Amino acid sequence: MFEKLYRYLNDEKKERVCTDISEKACEHVPRNYFLILISSVFIKLGDTLSNPKTVLTWLMSYVSAPVYLISLIVPIRESGSMVPQILLSTYVNRQAIRKWIWVVGALLQFIAIASIGFITLYFEGTTAGWLIIAAVVIFSISRSLSSLSSKDVTGKSIPKTRRGRLKGYTVSVSGVLVLATGLYILYTSKSDADIWFYSWLIFLAATTWLIAAIVYAKIKEFPGEVETEKEATKSIFSKFSLLKTDTQFRNFVIARSLLLCSALTAPYYVLLAQKYVGKESYLLGLFIIAKGIASIVSSPTWGKLADKSSKNVMAFAVFIASILGIIIFCVVSYAETFRDTNWLYPIAFFILGIAHEGVRMGRKTYVVDMATGNDRTNYVSVSNTLIGLILLVTGGLSALVSLISIEGVILVLSVFGILGAYKSYQLPNVEK
Repeated sequence: MFEKLYRYLNDEKKERVCTDISEKACEHVPRNYFLILISSVFIKLGDTLSNPKTVLTWLMSYVSAPVYLISLIVPIRESGSMVPQILLSTYVNRQAIRKWIWVVGALLQFIAIASIGFITLYFEGTTAGWLIIAAVVIFSISRSLSSLSSKDVTGKSIPKTRRGRLKGYTVSVSGVLVLATGLYILYTSKSDADIWFYSWLIFLAATTWLIAAIVYAKIKEFPGEVETEKEATKSIFSKFSLLKTDTQFRNFVIARSLLLCSALTAPYYVLLAQKYVGKESYLLGLFIIAKGIASIVSSPTWGKLADKSSKNVMAFAVFIASILGIIIFCVVSYAETFRDTNWLYPIAFFILGIAHEGVRMGRKTYVVDMATGNDRTNYVSVSNTLIGLILLVTGGLSALVSLISIEGVILVLSVFGILGAYKSYQLPNVEK
């Protein structure tokens, strides 16, 4: 069953493609393909149900957390999963089998997200805000374990020219589940959803990491390249020398840092909606539906395009996000009639969702295809750590600016996104 479905989804009619993986791994590609897909679908669903750009932003506003804490939730969530990776990479590089690192990370994320559900039930205001941020910090550090190990597990288990499609199908399938959840929230809004409803939504999100961990543990992974004890004792910061010696990698990191607008602008769309339309729960449902539909309609296409040229996908996707941000700034600043309409922000969020899926698909496929073995792990750890630090600085500045102008933050980030499109387009192709 796995074999036939795998061939159908990947349009594979002749001999199986096994580029960049071992002969033993090639035998288990179809089964591993679907185990990774299923576990990733649950993770994607959990990410959406506890998304800091939508659900957590909404939830923190609902419990009256201050705006500056809400502005910090996305950069802390993103950077917290990236900054520790340079420290953790030394340990990961010494493990021949790395799927268990992913499993442990998923279990810790389950605990962290579940704690947010309890916090929203029993705390409010600034106290709730700080406790949620503390839980997000724990979640993010745990996520760094999964993030660092997943790229190598995928690289050892799934051949080149199939990885982008795998990500595309993953996001598309999870998008269907997300859409169903959004419709349920929209239906529930008729009876005024209370804090219990939002808390159980978070509890449901937590269980997805538990299920994903069980599924991921069944992947057939073969031992890969490991660092010797002598190599592992070198300074972890010596890995940053890659930025000096590897021109392609350095340019990728620069381009990726300029792609952050698609991630960082998202919560400000939600805050604009709350400011000009209101905090009715049906709006949260519309945002989740918008994200779900965006994933369903765009991810398979982005995945196929990423297998052909992931750097072009990055460039085109971030350009869409940037132009959208500039348009929203103009509408909010100069068209008062339109800025108060309840359909504007969900539609904008839908377009942003399409763009962000392209950015993520492109950069993830690019870094996996750019290297193999421990080189891949080093690329991921160094780039993620550096991007995490940039996120902290950018997020802090955005939090300050948001106290003055929410739409101003969107404009500034969008301008950087246009520069990111140009830098991404200048990167060499790595798919051939």
